[in-house]
Amino acid sequence: MDIAIIGASGFTGGDLIRLLLTHSQAEVTCATSRKEEGATVDSVHRNLKGLCSLKFTDPETRTVDADFAFLAVPHTVAMNYTADLMERGIKTVDLSADYRLPLDVYEGTYGVEHKNYFTAPYGLPEIHREEIKGSSFVANPGCFPTGATLAAAPLAGMAETVIFDSKTGVSGAGVAPSATNQYTNVADSLKAYKWTNHRHLSEMKQELAFLGSDADCHFTPHLLPVNRGILTTAHILLREPVEQAEAEKLYEDFYRNEFFIRLQNPTLAEVRGSNFCDIAVESEGRRVVAVSAIDNLVKGASGQAIQNMNIMCGYKENDGLVNAPVFP
Repeated sequence: MDIAIIGASGFTGGDLIRLLLTHSQAEVTCATSRKEEGATVDSVHRNLKGLCSLKFTDPETRTVDADFAFLAVPHTVAMNYTADLMERGIKTVDLSADYRLPLDVYEGTYGVEHKNYFTAPYGLPEIHREEIKGSSFVANPGCFPTGATLAAAPLAGMAETVIFDSKTGVSGAGVAPSATNQYTNVADSLKAYKWTNHRHLSEMKQELAFLGSDADCHFTPHLLPVNRGILTTAHILLREPVEQAEAEKLYEDFYRNEFFIRLQNPTLAEVRGSNFCDIAVESEGRRVVAVSAIDNLVKGASGQAIQNMNIMCGYKENDGLVNAPVFP
């Protein structure tokens, strides 16, 4: 199957190419970038030197010849490409936020008028697998909502209040230089940002509601001086207490058949470069703490997008994704 990556010069585009190198059914045949048009992929993503001989092309979708597309362009930009891709019957996973939320919530959260809105399955396979199967278009979740939702999901229906505290690596800020990812502003430091109004909170609330929860939901992200990873601590206040053994069993039962969920003490180092999400839970009665770790560029973006592609196309769900985390 021929794959096009629209917006392939960023971190998520690079990881899509890297991961798809080992896919048994898919091959990247088109990588677009307006900024890097004409340059070779491995001159921009230098970790792929000798592994990808493609050149970046202009991101005009009418010139894209592929069976499947990944939209790895920014939020509010992806909507400009979807009509043509769908008209041409090219199955697509969109890594932006443009189709993750109801129209009114999206426009209120992102402050723009949506130009081409339609509803799409939310691509968190552990929660929405049946909706993803057979779909021609899937909205890939945000990185923070992925780790947060997976941490809280088994207890969502029992929760009264959920507070998510996430620590993320600098790659979440994107490849373009900015004050946010400047070395002197990040090294030897830790800071909270968008304390109460991060745009990903809307997705977290949406997914908790889908899981049958009417809990109050709060979220504060923090920036860590590391390249990759998100460690999320979910403080879950329950309506009724649960013992430790019961909490552990709830998580074991919920994720029993999930290849990418590993129930063990989470660390960023032990999921690096992989599509795994490590989760652990500890109860003190009505208050339960669940912690998850993901690689923000893989399970939080490109890896999950490939997982969704595999489900959409009827491939083995972990094809291209059976990569051991890089440790140490």
